[in-house]
Amino acid sequence: MRYGPKNIRVFFDQSALSHFGGVILLYQFFKRIRLRKLIQQHLRFHQRNNRYSVAEEILSILYPIALGFGRIETAHLLKRNGVFQYLTGLPAYPNPTTLRRFLFRMAPEALPRLRRLHDQLLLKMIVKPKPPRRVIFDLDSTVLTLYGKQEGAEIGYNPKKRGRASYHPLLCFNGITKDFWYGELRPGDAHTATGILELLEASFKKLPASVNAVIARADKGFYAHETVEFLEKKRAKFVIVAKLTKPLKRKLQSLSYRKYSSGLETAEFQYQPTNWKKEYRFVVIRRPLPEEPSAQLTLFAIGNYSYQVLVTNLNLSPLNLWKFYNKRASVELIIKELKEDYPLGKIPTRYFSANEFYFHLLLFTYNLINWFKRFCLPKEFQNLTLKTFRTRLLLIPGELVKSDNRPTLKLPANFLYKEAFEFALRKIDELTF
Repeated sequence: MRYGPKNIRVFFDQSALSHFGGVILLYQFFKRIRLRKLIQQHLRFHQRNNRYSVAEEILSILYPIALGFGRIETAHLLKRNGVFQYLTGLPAYPNPTTLRRFLFRMAPEALPRLRRLHDQLLLKMIVKPKPPRRVIFDLDSTVLTLYGKQEGAEIGYNPKKRGRASYHPLLCFNGITKDFWYGELRPGDAHTATGILELLEASFKKLPASVNAVIARADKGFYAHETVEFLEKKRAKFVIVAKLTKPLKRKLQSLSYRKYSSGLETAEFQYQPTNWKKEYRFVVIRRPLPEEPSAQLTLFAIGNYSYQVLVTNLNLSPLNLWKFYNKRASVELIIKELKEDYPLGKIPTRYFSANEFYFHLLLFTYNLINWFKRFCLPKEFQNLTLKTFRTRLLLIPGELVKSDNRPTLKLPANFLYKEAFEFALRKIDELTF
């Protein structure tokens, strides 16, 4: 029998090691898009404590989000990681109190400037490799459960933690590129419909000139004649889940359904809901209950069927319309990832304005990672979640040494994803902005 080694000595005398060797990829990408310089230009403020610049403090929040530090407190581990600081160009790492004070101090005035910077970069990225002709707006809202006493924490719709105070952000993503497009942080008692028209107006304003077709996909929280009328005024197409009112329910049983081999059945009809200005096309999807349809499909049941009703001005067949709408599920996966991996669910302060600033910093980080994956990684890596991307390419043991008076980062010789890492470095060098 083979025995383990004996008398192993342990020394803590290496200062050039890091768990985060892969962070050099993000640093090189941020450098290529001139992120630090852009932050300095857009968020220029006088600070009493000038140990850290505004850009350094913002980067001190962005990097830990990407590396998986769930809370600001846990990022203090980077304070003792000189290699991380060297690879990211940070002279030192602020403590949690400094970062919280920074969020509170910057929030009121800096948030509009941060959003303008975000919009500017989004417009640059969306037109690459070529200006888009079509954009799909995937609209959704979510609940961020809060623990403690935070401003704006109100009791509203909270299906998982009933009676618990929350925030209720409203979000819009580009369904084609998966980029975050627009969003607002709202108190927990805000109805889903609150602020929809403002969100749509702001989203349309950000469209590049090349776009000549817009389609909106949304769940029943966005079902309202105001939403539909706004979209039609903008000459946009839409598919929205309808709320099942009594008149709609009565129609469902009298329709003639077409059955498919999968067991799915479809029907359609014209209908003018109360307070709506004209008739619209409604498409019905029904499935037998024993097939255990998803929660999204099981809106209600009549007899042995579950039903879903969509209102639309698209000319797709009922089956293709249903398939097209189901692709909106990707936005729900994005929101789940934002909560668990970025982490949107960890609210850092007691103050709403500071939390709102952090909310937009986090979504800015999401887009930066999304752009990096889209422009710099092999195709098979572009749909990775942040957790998988982090594990494969960021959390790599690295050693920083000097060779020929030049800093050299040494990574494992048997690194499984070496080709993807080198591919990313080449792509970063080729980027032009």
